[in-house]
Amino acid sequence: MSTLLEVRDLVKTYGTGEAATRVLRGLSLHLDTGEMAALLGPSGSGKSTLLTILGTLMKPTSGSYIMLGQDMIAADDTALTDFRNAHIGFVFQFHNLLPDFTALENVIFPTAVREGRETPQARDRGRVLLTRMGLAERIDFPTAKLSGGQKQRVAVARALMNSPELVLADEPTGNLDRASAMQVMDLISEINREEGTTFLISTHDEKIAAVCRRQIVVGDGVVTG
Repeated sequence: MSTLLEVRDLVKTYGTGEAATRVLRGLSLHLDTGEMAALLGPSGSGKSTLLTILGTLMKPTSGSYIMLGQDMIAADDTALTDFRNAHIGFVFQFHNLLPDFTALENVIFPTAVREGRETPQARDRGRVLLTRMGLAERIDFPTAKLSGGQKQRVAVARALMNSPELVLADEPTGNLDRASAMQVMDLISEINREEGTTFLISTHDEKIAAVCRRQIVVGDGVVTG
């Protein structure tokens, strides 16, 4: 496997002076292309901050971050926005769907943003993704009418819309019942195996973590296991 990304000695401090809080304390890790890894650790350990930095939504106070051979720390905001849209997908605990939009409209939104319009090719890919998620009968439903598990499957399809190399998932099954959670994880595993998409999944759920082939444990702002 080739290295997809590597971070070294990441430090992230919020605030200054006596109010300063150091959340990441020299964290280092790497992910190989095609990995499916769980990110574990107690609340406050730095997992969400790490995901935010890996998603290029925030820069660390210090340290290095290289992904696909590019320096994410040196890049400006415009370059990061373009890189993120092309190479990184996100799935959140709260699916963040647009409730008045259909499932298909939500899925193709990242491509519509990139292209400046909806294209027939994007609609075709969106339909394929939703069908793969078991939502062929819900493609044109407003997402407000979908169940929690269906909404999260729409969110996974949206994350995959631009064929990203990396998908970052922050507690993606946290609001789902066990059956729906495992269905979502089965779909993620299938995508990982068949398309080679790299997944990093933050979770407190040991059963979800067990689905992943690698577990990365974070504690007190560093990787501990």
